[in-house]
Amino acid sequence: MKISLGAVNSLYPMLTVLVGANVNGRPNYITIAHVGIMDLQSVSLGMAKSHFTNEGIRENGTFSINIPSADMVEVTDYCGLVSGREVDKGALFTNFYGALGSTPMIEECPVNMECRLVRTVDFPKHDIFIGEVVQTYCSEGFLAEGGIDLMSVQPILFSMQDRGYWKIGPKFSQAWHAGKKFRGPGSGS
Repeated sequence: MKISLGAVNSLYPMLTVLVGANVNGRPNYITIAHVGIMDLQSVSLGMAKSHFTNEGIRENGTFSINIPSADMVEVTDYCGLVSGREVDKGALFTNFYGALGSTPMIEECPVNMECRLVRTVDFPKHDIFIGEVVQTYCSEGFLAEGGIDLMSVQPILFSMQDRGYWKIGPKFSQAWHAGKKFRGPGSGS
């Protein structure tokens, strides 16, 4: 029997990232879990309007998405607890800049995505920033078979239900393959 939970968003756990932007000429980062894929080269960020980082995204038209590994959970959580208005969060990391030149990224994070702001959607309490991924960077030790090795990265996952951080487990099946047993003879893709 199903139990009604009300209007509960159950798309958690979500990838936890550090969003970067230059604000007033200095790098700033904020912890965000409301990150989405719009298409293969476009991403979205759902950020409360009050966040300091939003000012930098608007000012420069760029932002970064830095994917920390589980061993960075303390500093990642800290960046979500304090505001860049009071704390220089850029000083917590080794910052680098890529192709766009205006987007701070975190050297210590295994994966970094440099994005150009394409559009801002105005929600009552949140800014939804939509960006185009211009360049992706990955530390050498986190690559396998020409791509990012998620088991090596061990990204931080966030669940709103228990306000907890989680890790991923090993791959257990293959996409676009596991369901083939349901195909009838002669059926196409």
